[in-house]
Amino acid sequence: MIASSAANLLRAVVAVVFIISILRFVLSLKSLSYLLGRLWRWGEERTQAYQSFNVPRYGEGLQENPLYRKAAAYVATLPAAEDSDHTNLFSSGVRPNEFSAQLAAGQIINDFFLGARVSWTFHPGAGDGGCLVLRLRRQDRYRVLRPYLQYVENAAEEIENRRKEIRMYTIAAGKWRSVQMTHPATMETVAMEQDIKNRVKSDLESFLKGRAYYTRLGRVWKRSYLLHGPPGTGKSSFVAAMARFLSYDLYDLDLSVVSDSADLRSLLLDTTPRSIILIEDLDRYLAAGGDVSGMLNFMDGIFSCCTEERVMVFTASVSKDKLDSAVTRPGRLDVHINFPLCDFTAFKTLASSYLGLKDHKLYPQVEEGFQTGAKLSPAEIGEIMIANRGSPSRALKSVINALQRSASFNDAEKTLVTNYSSGSRRLSESELIDCTSGRMGLGFGKDTTVREIRKLYGLIKLRSGSRREGTTPADVAGNAADAGGVVDERR
Repeated sequence: MIASSAANLLRAVVAVVFIISILRFVLSLKSLSYLLGRLWRWGEERTQAYQSFNVPRYGEGLQENPLYRKAAAYVATLPAAEDSDHTNLFSSGVRPNEFSAQLAAGQIINDFFLGARVSWTFHPGAGDGGCLVLRLRRQDRYRVLRPYLQYVENAAEEIENRRKEIRMYTIAAGKWRSVQMTHPATMETVAMEQDIKNRVKSDLESFLKGRAYYTRLGRVWKRSYLLHGPPGTGKSSFVAAMARFLSYDLYDLDLSVVSDSADLRSLLLDTTPRSIILIEDLDRYLAAGGDVSGMLNFMDGIFSCCTEERVMVFTASVSKDKLDSAVTRPGRLDVHINFPLCDFTAFKTLASSYLGLKDHKLYPQVEEGFQTGAKLSPAEIGEIMIANRGSPSRALKSVINALQRSASFNDAEKTLVTNYSSGSRRLSESELIDCTSGRMGLGFGKDTTVREIRKLYGLIKLRSGSRREGTTPADVAGNAADAGGVVDERR
């Protein structure tokens, strides 16, 4: 028994020693490979003719060399920078937990381009601020140097844009004032049909890469969007997501505080390239007596001359069909995006973002609520979920109740309009208030004001009168507006 235990122990020791020996051999092979690689490079450097190019940090007059900044940003992202024997690490200072590597004095970082090996070295003592030294074989300089530097500049520009602190600008005392844009919306979190979202992202990416294409066409490098839909459907959040996706600054241009074309031109000239210029509530501006011809001149003339590498975004709370066709035609507004009220697909996106839900046993009831024709805006659903974020089940039940109230209101409204239009039944104003305030279960909540109910009552009377007297629907809409009524867009 003792002999058997000793034999087992001996076998275990032998196995451990064997495994350790294998590991040491493998590690030795890696070390040997590394040493052989360094030896090969040493021999190659002694037998090949190389040429070096200095990239100083500062030029004459202590002006920073843009190429140095871009080369340093590019080299810091190379895997060799972190894999080398020693390097310097820095925090970006813009976003938390974001770090970057920078060359230490004498550190050599290798890169490969078009089959050629190039190397970067930092020399701190070469002039004020030091310099980067680019080294490559002399025989590769004509084939590689210029394309490589262009590649470095383009790559560095993308890196800088990703790290850029996005600013939001508003007008104060006739001048732009900015703050850091902290809106957290991204293309992944906005509630929108995935197909539409993908098409918008593809369009924006094509615009980003389109400088040469627009130049070849002889057109200003700009793009314009119209976001239209009811309030609370996510238009403003989508603009913030666009800014974050493009890494563009956002300029909120309030036309009501712009005095004339000269003022507008001055404001546009003060915007920077790679920015989004936002004009919200285009429909209200035009309905309030805004200058349509001035708006067209703005889109065709002033905007075109002052807005290279910019994206223009207009929002409207009505359908694009209700806007002047001269404003919405292609060339003035390139892309039209409809933001409808929430459906079940958009609801699931919101539930995933707000509550972390992928599925729930109450989902069938929510889907049934949407299928009955109930309408809620994403903002309304979002507020319900925020208020009940501690209990997903309670949040979904609140959404179901809100959908039921919305469906009841739609049915009650249709019934009232049908009865009055056909003349089959007439309710007094007090009866209508009883109905819509919830006493007969027809849908209005307790927060509905008597003034709003009377507006609906006046509209129904106008509709019923138009049917009896042959008045056109356009006349009804005009009379309702004159009476301070609200034309129902859910007809």
